[in-house]
Amino acid sequence: MAETYDSLAHLPLEIEEYAVDGLALTVSSGFERLTTLVRLRGNGEEGIGEDVTYDPDDQRRQQELGPALALAGSWTLDSLAAHIAGLDLFPAGAPEQPAFLLYRRWAFESAALDLALRQAGRGLAEVVGRTPRPVRFVVSSRLGEPATFGPVEGRLAVYPDLRFKLDATPDWDEALIERLVQTRAVDSIDFKGAYKGTPVDVPTDPALYKRIAEAFPDAWLEDPDLTSPEADAVLAPHRDRITWDAPIHSVADIEGLAFPPRTVNLKPSRFGSLKALFAGYDYCSERGMGAYGGGQYELGVGRGQIQYLASLFHPNGPNDIAPGGYDALDPVPGLPTSPLEPSFEPTGFRWAPSS
Repeated sequence: MAETYDSLAHLPLEIEEYAVDGLALTVSSGFERLTTLVRLRGNGEEGIGEDVTYDPDDQRRQQELGPALALAGSWTLDSLAAHIAGLDLFPAGAPEQPAFLLYRRWAFESAALDLALRQAGRGLAEVVGRTPRPVRFVVSSRLGEPATFGPVEGRLAVYPDLRFKLDATPDWDEALIERLVQTRAVDSIDFKGAYKGTPVDVPTDPALYKRIAEAFPDAWLEDPDLTSPEADAVLAPHRDRITWDAPIHSVADIEGLAFPPRTVNLKPSRFGSLKALFAGYDYCSERGMGAYGGGQYELGVGRGQIQYLASLFHPNGPNDIAPGGYDALDPVPGLPTSPLEPSFEPTGFRWAPSS
């Protein structure tokens, strides 16, 4: 098994200090998104990562606490990762969702990768021996409550070639489904059936699963709830299009699926560690399994970093990593369009700011 991580593990890095900065954005629904930038500094360089934890109170507590972790010293990327794994990343109290531990770990490890590469004067593409390629992306959206065609219609009015990943909900009626089919712009349907106890949970609806699978015969079907025998039965003829996101945090999770998927969503922040993420890339590559990436409503450097990874490891998948301006129901003209041309900085782990 090729070990991409081995090309990075022994990169040295010096950390003298670090800082955390808060980012905030209020979106059209009134939801205020908070993230935190982690800035590791040493030898005149700075490495940046982004904590995408969704609980705003967890983000505020981290920002109020400031640089409370013991990170200063001489490390390799691998030894720092092992050190981070042993730290309490939520000293103000355990997070509500266990996945948030991985999201925060990703912030520190991605910042460490950026810093180590900058101190070495090298870029990620060079070190892992891959050529960045244009990145295809889709725009992910729920269609409102109640669901309407508006979120798709408004975006297509400005960007008629846009592709979509849509969250299906039980209030999708036949008229809405038909309008979506007519756009020929839907690449993926997310059933959100693997989420439990979160604000984005969607009830399992086998009848909806059947209608969707038949109406969109070329679309990927992400995260259905196959613990329901009825849902499993209606999607059995469509197993070659079923893919997974929320349950995937490691290679072991892929291997533990009920059947091997043709493709899978390798979301960096869900893996948490660089070692686990690159093992996922290697696993899929060696087995001829497709991969794509997804975002977590990043507000800063994190979105560019997952675009960079997509350009190296899965540029042609239905990558849910659109530039931030597409979050608007009526996006302004002039946004970068799909596919995104490679636009990375010559050293470090950062996509160029224009995307």
